[in-house]
Amino acid sequence: MKQNNKNVSPMSNQSRNTYVIEHITQALIELLKEKDIEEISISELCDLAGIGRASFYRNFNTKEDIIKTYINKLLKDLLQNTSFEQNNSLSYFLHILFNHFEKHLEFYTILNQRKLIYLIKDVLVDICGLKKDQSKEEAYASAYFVYIIYGWIEVWFQRGMKESADEIAQMFKDRGL
Repeated sequence: MKQNNKNVSPMSNQSRNTYVIEHITQALIELLKEKDIEEISISELCDLAGIGRASFYRNFNTKEDIIKTYINKLLKDLLQNTSFEQNNSLSYFLHILFNHFEKHLEFYTILNQRKLIYLIKDVLVDICGLKKDQSKEEAYASAYFVYIIYGWIEVWFQRGMKESADEIAQMFKDRGL
């Protein structure tokens, strides 16, 4: 078929991909407000997002991948917009991270309610964790860093997200960590 103005999509492949990812992410978050992830079918998700199943499978393997991609985007945006030059302590990082959780509290509360908080750990491991070319010292240091942070995150959610980012950072600092 010869392309003309009537049969050529006005969006580039990248624009279409961004559209699909944004819409399917928002659809999944909406559905998670009502039910567990296991109860959500790919068809139901795609219908709500207004996309075809092929678009889902072109971008994701599982529904959990949608959430991990979104968390990854949020955390990478956070890290890119944060300066660690003046303060690279772990307590400062926790302060920044828990401020982020507070800013996106509705989303993270949904993850907590649906028992999907573990996906944060998976993303932290991807961002900060093990790399194939690391020395054994670097690998264990990365694991230590990621799992300490995730432990504090998990406890914070289990406790009902009561402590502020300031309190979390101060508790961490008070313990000399």
